[in-house]
Amino acid sequence: MAAIKSKDTKPELIVRKFLFKKGFRYRLNLNRLPGHPDIVLKKYRTVIFVNGCFWHGHDCKFASIPKSNIQFWKYKILRNQERDKLTIQKLANMGWNSITVWECQLKNNVRTDTLNALEHTLNSIFLMNNKKYNLKQNQLKIAAEEQVEYN
Repeated sequence: MAAIKSKDTKPELIVRKFLFKKGFRYRLNLNRLPGHPDIVLKKYRTVIFVNGCFWHGHDCKFASIPKSNIQFWKYKILRNQERDKLTIQKLANMGWNSITVWECQLKNNVRTDTLNALEHTLNSIFLMNNKKYNLKQNQLKIAAEEQVEYN
């Protein structure tokens, strides 16, 4: 398990490259926040965890328990899930939004949908946090000439 990378994994790089290309600027593995999130967007008060399906016990076809030492792996994955929930709760108490992107959601057949949904979610969070951009229809001022009929 010492050979398993926790930073700069392929799924994480996919998300980072997408965010940077779309103009989002972020910090990596900020150790001042609980759980050392993979990606931190301070402007949006949002953290993104890019989780491997196996290690975090996602309910998909890529997360199967090994046939040997079953009790150890069940306990380990259960601890990881509990730690993830606790970390997200701590971040929420601190006023941070948490987004989890699963490894299986970055496979070629669904990658575009996942990344577009991530972009939409971040833009929605930004608009919710910045009320000055939240205008109602009747508050809009339109600068235009009065409509005049021509003969």
